[in-house]
Amino acid sequence: MDPNLKKIKNSADSANSSTEVIQSATPFPDEVLEKVLSLLQSHKDRSSVSLVCKDWYNAERWTRTKIFIGNCYSVSPEIVARRFPRIKSVTLKGKPRFSDFSLVPQNWGANIRDWLVIFAKVYPFLEELRLKRMTVSDESMEFLAKSFPGFKALSLLSCDGFSTDGLIAIATHCKKLTELDILENGIDDLSGGWLSAFPDNFISLEILNFASLNSQVNFDALERLVSRCKSLKVLKVNKGISLDQLQHLLVQAPQLTELGTGSFHQELMPCQCVVLENAFRNCKKLQVLAGLWDASSLYLPVLYPACFSLTFLNLSYATLRSDEFTKLIAHCPNLRRLWVLDTVEDKGLEAVGSCCRLLEELRVFPANPFEQDINHGVTESGFLAVSHGCRKLHYVLYFCQQMTNAAVATIVRNCPDFTHFRLCIMNPGQPDYLTNEPMDEAFGAVVKTCTKLQRLAVSGLLTDLTFEYIGKYAKNLELLSVAFAGSSDWGMQCVLEGCPKLRKLEIRDCPFGNTALLSGLEKYESMRSLWMSGCNVTMNGCRILAKEMPRLNVEVMKDEENNDSHAVKVYVYRSVAGRRRDAPPFVLTM
Repeated sequence: MDPNLKKIKNSADSANSSTEVIQSATPFPDEVLEKVLSLLQSHKDRSSVSLVCKDWYNAERWTRTKIFIGNCYSVSPEIVARRFPRIKSVTLKGKPRFSDFSLVPQNWGANIRDWLVIFAKVYPFLEELRLKRMTVSDESMEFLAKSFPGFKALSLLSCDGFSTDGLIAIATHCKKLTELDILENGIDDLSGGWLSAFPDNFISLEILNFASLNSQVNFDALERLVSRCKSLKVLKVNKGISLDQLQHLLVQAPQLTELGTGSFHQELMPCQCVVLENAFRNCKKLQVLAGLWDASSLYLPVLYPACFSLTFLNLSYATLRSDEFTKLIAHCPNLRRLWVLDTVEDKGLEAVGSCCRLLEELRVFPANPFEQDINHGVTESGFLAVSHGCRKLHYVLYFCQQMTNAAVATIVRNCPDFTHFRLCIMNPGQPDYLTNEPMDEAFGAVVKTCTKLQRLAVSGLLTDLTFEYIGKYAKNLELLSVAFAGSSDWGMQCVLEGCPKLRKLEIRDCPFGNTALLSGLEKYESMRSLWMSGCNVTMNGCRILAKEMPRLNVEVMKDEENNDSHAVKVYVYRSVAGRRRDAPPFVLTM
């Protein structure tokens, strides 16, 4: 590390732990200081540096080109523009995360329009925009495309409000575009003709992901685009692309490092299989493979030549049986990340434990989240097998039908470096199925053993003891998700009083009430947000919180279940911008 950079980071750490901001003059000339600060990439580090003294604050202000905003209502675009005059890249998150589960009503807000208007005035040199859970209209897409002549990268994740007409505007006007990443959005998929809007002389694309679009695309336009863009590294197509078409694309782009395959089910002649297999063999730089919709075991062997170099295999759309999956995973010894459906069953996960010793991240999703059948899916046995064989595992999202306290304790002993542990037992409130005891000791073992834990999602039958464990031991926890758990307000009090680094707390369908809510008065300003739905919070409790903490926005969402006293959905977040100006009628700000 550069010695100046090391000195800056040490001073920043000291500033964070001190009660006073250092006011002494910087020992560096402005030019040197700005040069060194420009080396800091982490937004957390840059924020810490800005607290050291006035000179460092100004130097950080002028050298920052990227900004991350975890809640679009925590600040206004005007405030951002005044603070940072040279921003080229913006990452912006909108709706609460539970909007993914339809708990946030339609038309809640998080519209990108006002941000774009300010950015167009202050940042005409903007190059990148990465949005998550934002509302983006076609008009906003066109405004974006025409307002920033040097625009290069657009990433939309779980956004809504736009159609393929908006993509046409981006393709038509963004002459320097290098990235177009459209994933899991609520898009009005009018047609696949938008690919034809890229000009014939357009050659700059490096990342193209339209895997979540449903319409058939103009394949001729896609093939021409891929053939022109020699720097294309990431290509993820939708399930409208056939195996035969995929082979043509691979021939045009053997340099790909990431591939989303589209549909993997088609009647192929043996000679066509050989050609497709050779196409995969020639993709010598491929590290990420995703897609495989409707995968047929007949054609999985064509992937084998490319599997050895894979570090990430995303099969979250592929309903592979355990025997099919076992044969495939045997060719993937270098995987670091694996996403699968629970159709692979415990037998498939046993193969992962045997073959993928370098695995660091595992996500197992339910193929049918509404099916409660212990004879299908995965259990504690599969998780145990992975933990025995994959000792580097530190991130897990695991949907299962059953679990035991003993199994979880063994898993975290095998893999004590978990930073993300998200266990989702499908049946709410289910105890240890062998002992019929609550799952308290399971999550107690997690927080006691995994000292680096940053994110935790709990499930199963849980009493306040689980939350007492969390408050006592989870000192690095930043995000906690809770559903159908707890006994009383004491549980939430333990968490709020005991987790010094907590940033986000998400709670649904728990017995926590006003006492729990108000126990966080000294905590909420250091957090990004609190979500509570289906709890015992009242409107009066929300009013008290808002009165005691005027710098917080305390929002209650009304729905058909609301009465005059019960606050069914509550969203609390810190903001330097005050009340938001675009709250719909069903959102009451206390």
